[in-house]
Amino acid sequence: MESFDGKRKLIRYGMLLFLFGLLTGAAVPELHNPRMGLSAHLEGVLAGMFLMLLGLVWNEFTLSRRVGRALYGFFLFGSYATWGFTLLAAVFGTSRLQPIAGAGYEGAPWQEALVGAGLVAGSVAFVFACAAAIYGLRGAGVQDR
Repeated sequence: MESFDGKRKLIRYGMLLFLFGLLTGAAVPELHNPRMGLSAHLEGVLAGMFLMLLGLVWNEFTLSRRVGRALYGFFLFGSYATWGFTLLAAVFGTSRLQPIAGAGYEGAPWQEALVGAGLVAGSVAFVFACAAAIYGLRGAGVQDR
């Protein structure tokens, strides 16, 4: 089977998310909930570094083209969704799913629902992607086939 090569794209999108995380850090004092803003800053920086690292080891996965594309998509979606919805939580002041960073804040019900759905979707995508990645590391890498 032909494999999907997402190496350069993962590195590029990781660098972009890292930049977004840095810019989020600069905006922390201006956000409705600065503590949640710090969480969004850290989420962007760490998830960006994770995507870059994932890109560096991408050829170690033994995956079909279809599964490789799915893995790539789930990791990108999970990374950007968790950063974006955490930033949105800082803007809205929501706290339902992040009670420590959101202590003392509460958003409107629709804001809590939107942020909650986004964080759950991003987290589920990450869990699925991690499980598929572990499976993809079971055998020889692309260059060994």
